[in-house]
Amino acid sequence: MIAITRYRVADDADFTARIAPVLAAWEAAPGYLGGDLGRCVDDPELWALVTRWEGAGFYRRALGAVRQYFVPLSALAVDEPGAYEVIKPG
Repeated sequence: MIAITRYRVADDADFTARIAPVLAAWEAAPGYLGGDLGRCVDDPELWALVTRWEGAGFYRRALGAVRQYFVPLSALAVDEPGAYEVIKPG
């Protein structure tokens, strides 16, 4: 599965510092396959965190492990669904 969270961020230096512990923890999490943090080229205040997981259960358990970092960032998140089943790999 892939998880996509988009953020509306005015201060990118603060944002990257705040999301760093989440990414570091997830790199060691069971079921984590990789991920990317990107910034929109047309709208520099719009960011996307895209991660790949072996399944939704792994992702949900990993969220619990980073709750203290991830929940405060939710104020910056765009309110939209973010978990997707991969239909065609690659």
